[in-house]
Amino acid sequence: MTDHTTRPLGLPRAGGSGHPQALVVADGVAGPAGPVRRPALEIAVTSPAGARVALDHGADRVELCTGLELGGLTPSAALVEAVAAVGLPVQVLVRCRPGDFVHDAEEIALMAAEVRSVIASGASGVVVGALTADGALDTDAVTRLAAAAHDAGCPVEVTLHRAIDLSTDPVATAALLPALGLTRVLTSGGAPAAGEGLAALAAMVDAAPGVQVMAGGGVRPADIPALTATGIAAVHLSAKRRAEPRRGGAWIPLGASSASAEQDTYFVTDPAMVAEARRMLESRATG
Repeated sequence: MTDHTTRPLGLPRAGGSGHPQALVVADGVAGPAGPVRRPALEIAVTSPAGARVALDHGADRVELCTGLELGGLTPSAALVEAVAAVGLPVQVLVRCRPGDFVHDAEEIALMAAEVRSVIASGASGVVVGALTADGALDTDAVTRLAAAAHDAGCPVEVTLHRAIDLSTDPVATAALLPALGLTRVLTSGGAPAAGEGLAALAAMVDAAPGVQVMAGGGVRPADIPALTATGIAAVHLSAKRRAEPRRGGAWIPLGASSASAEQDTYFVTDPAMVAEARRMLESRATG
């Protein structure tokens, strides 16, 4: 497993608070940044613009995907390159289709190829996962996807995504991860939202030593104090809001489930929510 400290944070970038930020060690990894420690802040984004908002308002890294309204799908190589150029570490979701996480051999082969592609395009890590039909972790598939990442020849992080929350026993599944060499796991503790899975999150921290447990799924900034109290290493949120329409006039549905202009709008990263999440994490660390 490869451990990474996040970039030290000095003076805020444009859009920040205007006050020097504390130097921190995120993800609970020891380093030279000083005594203040806090969980890392990861923001799910779908564009370079979202990554810039995340950078300017205090995120430590981003998770990149497309189709956020579908739970996230693999982005194109060109999109990975554009987001990596923003400057934050980019964890790329590799998921070839929406729906469940039970994948056949053809889908696993496709995702292994996507893993190699996004790393070649600048990803610092990948977010992967698969389950068996009976709800167990598909360790063969996860091992293959992790191997595709590590075969890139450079340090790469591998995160198990929220497939764990659909497994029959999320805590027992977390206990399998240290042997698989994964960096971290993104999880709500098996609950509909992470704020409802606090006991399971704490149990996962104990069950998976050496694996960073990252709370995600319906996270709001107000949830952060309770989440960090479980011992998690990072907090993940989409910090999203609907984009304002750029064009008026009559709307023509563009898909089978697209009955209105509202359904065909897309999400953008909300700078205020990113900044508030960062503030809550800083307050927790200094408090």
